[in-house]
Amino acid sequence: MFESGMERGISRQPISRVKIRAMILKPATRIRGKLTLPGDKSISHRAAIIAAISQGTSRLTNYSTSADCAATLSCLQQLGVPVDRRGPEILIQGQGLSGLRQPAGALDCANSGTTMRLLAGVLASQDFDSALTGDESLRGRPMQRIIEPLKMMGAQISSNSGRAPLTIEGRQSLNAIDYELLVASAQVKSCVLLAGLKVAGTTRIIENEITRDHTERMLNLFGAAIETGNAEREPRGARFASVTGPARLRGCDVSIPGDISSAAYFVTAASLLSGSVLEVLGVGINPTRALILMQLRALGFNVEVQDAHEVSNEPTGAIAVRGAANSEPPAASQPFTITGSLIPQLIDELPLLAVVGSQVGGGIEIRGASELRVKESDRIATTVRNLRAMGATVQEFEDGLSVAGKVKLHGASIEPRGDHRIAMAFTVAALLAEGETEIRDADCVAVSFPEFFELLDSIVER
Repeated sequence: MFESGMERGISRQPISRVKIRAMILKPATRIRGKLTLPGDKSISHRAAIIAAISQGTSRLTNYSTSADCAATLSCLQQLGVPVDRRGPEILIQGQGLSGLRQPAGALDCANSGTTMRLLAGVLASQDFDSALTGDESLRGRPMQRIIEPLKMMGAQISSNSGRAPLTIEGRQSLNAIDYELLVASAQVKSCVLLAGLKVAGTTRIIENEITRDHTERMLNLFGAAIETGNAEREPRGARFASVTGPARLRGCDVSIPGDISSAAYFVTAASLLSGSVLEVLGVGINPTRALILMQLRALGFNVEVQDAHEVSNEPTGAIAVRGAANSEPPAASQPFTITGSLIPQLIDELPLLAVVGSQVGGGIEIRGASELRVKESDRIATTVRNLRAMGATVQEFEDGLSVAGKVKLHGASIEPRGDHRIAMAFTVAALLAEGETEIRDADCVAVSFPEFFELLDSIVER
């Protein structure tokens, strides 16, 4: 049903990218089927890194097939961690908090900001020098946000004006700190928590806006002394997470749920296409990640969570979707506004929600989301440009955008700027549009979801 500019289909191999110049997409009538998705990318990163610094063997089931998570495994191997990959199952022989070895060269994090920021926290307390680099996109992303707290802990780090490459001088002894996040970022929080694992004392992070809590859950699973809760003597709504070291981490088995951010594209497409019936099984429904489902329900779409249970400290369940019974999506007289504390929990899905804004009465306005400017692309500018190309009326702000409301999109040539989230969001738009849509550089989806087009093809009806 989809046509590519070069090779048909997407490889399931996690490291190499299949080169596809463009993907040609035709409109769909509905979506029907059941899906089971590859493991959650955010959880996979954390499971692999924490397993590597634990004592004993860890078995990670349903590890993400993304190129980003493959970069994490590659870096760990360069640090002397034995990694045995058997399809979606990974065996990691943990080396303990002090058992990593100096790599022969700079660690290549490819396009993965999570790899770079989390590993920086681990490497800050090692007794050897190390360097972290990545592709052109990653080298342009802000790293001062982790450099500052790590230096407060006593780490020695140099950078290219607050960007990668990062050079970390070996320093075994760090100090415990209390640190208030200046940017609502789970990656910064995780970096500091990981650096605190070897510290004699309690390292505490305050966040005024809730961010994903996978690191806290994973550290707890591996035996770290983790505490979380409401932060006293802080503004109302502030939360804290703390770790007390030196930690004693033990290897364990981790079952990784399907990726909710990946599921969001299928769930949204099914919501927008009349007559669709879709189930996504075994997907993570962590409340710090599943806000996209609440937003779709708030817009009037029929999205339900079923069979909720917990696996490896992570809430997991099935998502059931039924497309609108008629061709008219939910209507409203005013824009549906997404701002404030919602932004960090929806950061990966905001371009997709902008697409939804072109299909609902009143549209959608996203504000307070300037963090989108420093992702794999400038996601505000790229989303605005591509929505306009498809016929939507969009206003751009420094910190967000506003989509005017329901419009019949038309096929266009979409330039994702190498950004996987943009490519997948506009694939959903293409299913709703009149005529054919070209997604250029479609292979960029492999950064997070190499199976995306293959799985979508299996459930789309025309």
